[in-house]
Amino acid sequence: MLSAIVVAAGKGRRLKLGVSKPLVRIGKFPVLYYSLDVLDRHPDVGAIVVVANKENRRQVALLVEKYSFRKVKEVVLGGKHRQDSVYRGLQASSGSDWVLIHDAARPFIDRGMVGAVVRAAKKSGAAITAVKPKATIKVSGKDNIVRETLKRDELWEVQTPQVFRRAALEEAYLKHGNGRVTDDASLAEKLGLKVKVVPGSYDNIKITTGEDLLLAALIVKRVK
Repeated sequence: MLSAIVVAAGKGRRLKLGVSKPLVRIGKFPVLYYSLDVLDRHPDVGAIVVVANKENRRQVALLVEKYSFRKVKEVVLGGKHRQDSVYRGLQASSGSDWVLIHDAARPFIDRGMVGAVVRAAKKSGAAITAVKPKATIKVSGKDNIVRETLKRDELWEVQTPQVFRRAALEEAYLKHGNGRVTDDASLAEKLGLKVKVVPGSYDNIKITTGEDLLLAALIVKRVK
């Protein structure tokens, strides 16, 4: 079975709205609603664990109840950092052979994207969604002097969902999860897993700032 772990523990301080980021409304629904709706309906997903923080846990549980997300089995409390929250989600999904990790701050996933990354992971053991960067990327030192221009055709801007064999990801967290981690695949790479890249979508933005909310309001009118 595959369980989805949706990380909704972000507080959204940079949004400066006084509302937990997963609960900010885009169009008719809160941010968290959109990805839960896709995952709850997806045939590859057997169960969902939502990871919340102590300030929004009750509201997240009420959202799950309000919209009758039948596959959400538990709303667990996250930790201080993202990797702590994901690990707690892993512990709550101990009955699954595969796990899909997704950031609630990316509301615009779709059925095809989820299916593609799950299929790729089951062939390789691990898979991520990503898009090619649109801009030229340069590397500089602390002096802001350009040292190198990277080859854009070799670069990927990583997104979620990401899918892993559960036992392997748990091992990766136990061995390498002590540092600050923003990407679960980086831990899988340290374990020596071959991570397959699956094309994601430029609509699959991560909401971090007020400008992102403005863009999200435009996207939701087009895709939902």
